[in-house]
Amino acid sequence: MKKPNIVFILTDDQRFDTIGALGNKEVKTPYMDLLVSSGVAFTNAHIPGGTCGAVCMPSRAMIHTGKTLFHLADNGSYIPEDHILLGEVLQKAGYDTCGIGKWHNSPAAYARSFTSGGEIFFGGMWDHWNIPACDFDPSGEYDYSVPYTTDAFHSRVVNNMISDHINPGKHSSNLFADYAVNWLDSQRGDNPFFLYTAFMAPHDPRTMPEKYLKMYEPETVSLPENFREEHLFEYGIRNVRDEVLAPYPRTEHEVRTHLAEYYGMITHLDDQIGRIIEKLKSIGEYENSIIILAGDNGLALGQHGLFGKQSAYEHSVRVPLIFSGPQIKANKLCSDPCYLLDIFPTICDALAIDKPDGIEGNSLYSQISGEEMLKDDIRDTLYFAYAELLRGVKRGGYKLIEYAGEHGKHTQLFNIEDDPFEKNDLAEHEDHKELLDDLRQELLHQRELWDDTQTPVSQRFWEAYNR
Repeated sequence: MKKPNIVFILTDDQRFDTIGALGNKEVKTPYMDLLVSSGVAFTNAHIPGGTCGAVCMPSRAMIHTGKTLFHLADNGSYIPEDHILLGEVLQKAGYDTCGIGKWHNSPAAYARSFTSGGEIFFGGMWDHWNIPACDFDPSGEYDYSVPYTTDAFHSRVVNNMISDHINPGKHSSNLFADYAVNWLDSQRGDNPFFLYTAFMAPHDPRTMPEKYLKMYEPETVSLPENFREEHLFEYGIRNVRDEVLAPYPRTEHEVRTHLAEYYGMITHLDDQIGRIIEKLKSIGEYENSIIILAGDNGLALGQHGLFGKQSAYEHSVRVPLIFSGPQIKANKLCSDPCYLLDIFPTICDALAIDKPDGIEGNSLYSQISGEEMLKDDIRDTLYFAYAELLRGVKRGGYKLIEYAGEHGKHTQLFNIEDDPFEKNDLAEHEDHKELLDDLRQELLHQRELWDDTQTPVSQRFWEAYNR
């Protein structure tokens, strides 16, 4: 009997709390809900943050290598040959591997990962209706890549770049789902397959077919409990790309409008995911496919006065993560803390194949299979970082965030269990002084465990922190 297929669906900028079955009653996500009911949803899944403004770039590199944040090369913009990729391991195990959609970690790493694919976008963001997508090249010689900022879109228009590969009139979510469905239609071989579809939604620009744009009225969308007009203090991200998507001060109407569009994109995305699921059923592969749904990072959209993901707040570091398929428990919510970099070793254990040396993630196979877990398999502490601006640690229901840099030093302490929206800062409370000191020691301990000392970004933060 052939091994289970792996169908990995990665979304872009989808926050952890944007799935109906996981508690958001305002957004319609029937196919994501189906994956929740038929699998294990990790409700405490995270990314460790990022070392640059394009947080999704290191996030995706960690997913595909199982490496931790400070062991990536150049923020994850390329992946060295000695970092073994998930796709390479699956090829060695006899899998046909297909990569579709967004690949933010260099053409060379893509070429090592996949034996087929299409509609490949070597960048971070773009106009959803005119993606400069590459056809699969078996030689691995892709002749262009694009940067992640909107400057790339403007230069393409001005310089008529790659105009022969513009796909007018088709949204990126449809474009990628079309290719996935057509590729699945061609699968009639004896080999199991790894189908990786990386969507660009619900990342801005938040455009979508009109049906979905009209689905949510801003007036009916709830304002976040931790909405603020501006962040309480400046720490160095005020003018990064994500933050200038809305003017200062933020207004309730502006935030509701963005959320309505965000939900519309998510429902449109859900429909495209549904097409992949239905195609798996129609070709008889659904029952033999492990489906993984994850988001690459979160998004603020008005929470704490922020709009992006360049923070250590829950809205930015927590993400969706669901496993569904054969030998996986159904309708189970798992609150064990984990990272997306744990996906790689989990897949290896689920398929009973050897993990390559150097994998740093923790396997979640015990949690998804129902096997007895060892205490050492469950993380008790999480570490967070953003560039040279902040570091954080989360343990025992509390989170410490330390900020340092040219805008000064700030400390925040939150009781996440009692205050999930991180509104009540306890850092100055005398009765939390011992806890604060303890978490500061844990922060330094985690710094060493994560090798957060060798890179220029690390050195700049710790120099500012120790002044």
